[in-house]
Amino acid sequence: MTPGIHTTDNTARPERRYRFLVAGYAVSSYGTFLNTVALNLFVYATTGRALAMGLFMAVRLASGFAAGLAAGALLARFTAKSVMLWTNAAQAAVMLSLVLAPDGLRTGALIAVSVVVGACGTLFMVALRSSVPEMVAPERLTWANSLSITARSVAMVAGFASAGVVVSLVGYTAAFVIDMATFVVCAVTVALLPVAGGASGTGVKAEPAGDAEAEPPGRRRMPVALAALAAAPGLGLMVALRGVDAFGSSSHNAALPVHSSALDASHPAVFVSAFWCLWAVGNIGAQQVIQRTARRTGRAVGALGFGYGTVVMSAAFILAFTGLPLAATAAVALVAGAADGLTEVSYTSHLQTLSARLRGHAFGLSATFENLGFGVGMIIVAAALEGYSPLTVVAWSHGAAIVVALAFLLRVSAQQAGGPGVRQRVRQPRRGDRDGAGTPLG
Repeated sequence: MTPGIHTTDNTARPERRYRFLVAGYAVSSYGTFLNTVALNLFVYATTGRALAMGLFMAVRLASGFAAGLAAGALLARFTAKSVMLWTNAAQAAVMLSLVLAPDGLRTGALIAVSVVVGACGTLFMVALRSSVPEMVAPERLTWANSLSITARSVAMVAGFASAGVVVSLVGYTAAFVIDMATFVVCAVTVALLPVAGGASGTGVKAEPAGDAEAEPPGRRRMPVALAALAAAPGLGLMVALRGVDAFGSSSHNAALPVHSSALDASHPAVFVSAFWCLWAVGNIGAQQVIQRTARRTGRAVGALGFGYGTVVMSAAFILAFTGLPLAATAAVALVAGAADGLTEVSYTSHLQTLSARLRGHAFGLSATFENLGFGVGMIIVAAALEGYSPLTVVAWSHGAAIVVALAFLLRVSAQQAGGPGVRQRVRQPRRGDRDGAGTPLG
C-alpha cells in the first residue's frame, strides 16, 4: 500500500463515521422540529391559555441559557461522546415520561420536558460542534460543518411540514413517541462511534504548563470562557454579533405570523410555511456551494464571510416585510436562507480553530449569548408588535445586527491590514491549537 492510499483511507474512515453521526443528528433534529409544533399545540390544548405557550418557550430558553454557561466545564470533565449520548438519552426519557404521565401530572411533565429539552439540546450542540475538529481533518472542517447544517435544514423542512399531518392523523401521543424514537436513534449512532472531544478525548491535560492559554486547575468556568474569547483578536465581538443576530431572529420569528395574517387572514399559515420552506432551500443550496468550493479550493469561508453573511441575511429579512410581490419575496427568502447558511458555517468553523481546551467554553458561551439574545428579543418584540408594524420592528432589530456586523467587518479589515507580523504569528499555530480564529480568511 502506498503512503498516498494509506492517507486517503485514514481520512475516509473518520469521514464515514462522521456522516453516520450526522445521519443520527438529522433524525433527532427532525423529531425536535416536529415536536416544536406538536408541543406548542399540546400546551395550548392542555392549558387553554396562549400565555402558557410563551412560558413554556421561556423555560426552554432559560434552560438553554444555563446549559451554555455550564457546557465548557462539563466538557472539561467528560468526553463529548458521553455528553452527546446522555443528552439524547435524557430527552428520550423525558418524552417517555410525558407520554406515560396521567392527566393530573401533565403540567409537571411539560415543565420537565421544557427544562430537559432546552438544556440537553444546547449541551448536545456544544459537544458536537466543539468535537468536530477531533473527528475530521483540519482542511475538512468547512465540509463537516456544512454537512451538519444541511442535515438540520432538511430535518427542519420535514419536521415542520409533517407536524400538522402527524398531529391531525395520529395525535399528540404518537408525535411524542416519534420524537422519543428519534432521540434513541441519535443516541445509538453516538454510542457506536469513537467520538473524540472533551476531557478524555483530547490532549488537554498534556498541554505544557507554559502554554499562554493554560490556566491553573480549579479556575471557575466563566473566566475560562472569557479567556477563550480573548484567545484571538475580534472573537469576542464575533460572539457578541451572534447574540445580536439571535435578537434579530426573534423579530422575524414573532413578526412572520402577524405579517402573514395581514396578507391572508383566512389562511395565515400558508405564507409562513412557504417562506420557511424557501429559506431552507436557500440554506441547503448555499451548503452545496460551500462544500464544492471548499473541496475545489481548500479554503475556508472565514471571518469575513460571517460578517457579510450577517449583513445580507438581516437586509433580506427586512425586505421580506416590505410588501414586495410574491415572486420577489420568494427570492428574498432564498437569499435569507443562503446567507444564514453562510454565517452558520463560517461562525462554527471559526470557533473550532481554538485550542481543544478552550473550544468547549467558547461554544458554551456562544450558546448562552444566542439564547439570551433570542429570549430577550421575543419578549421585547412581542411587546413592540402591539404598537408598531412588523416591518418597523424587524427593521430596528435586524438593523442593530447590521450595525454590529459592520463594526465587526471594520475590525477584521483592520486586522488584515495589521501587517505581515500579525499574519506570521497567527498562521503558524501549535499542534492541537489551530489558532485560525485570529485570521480573517474571507
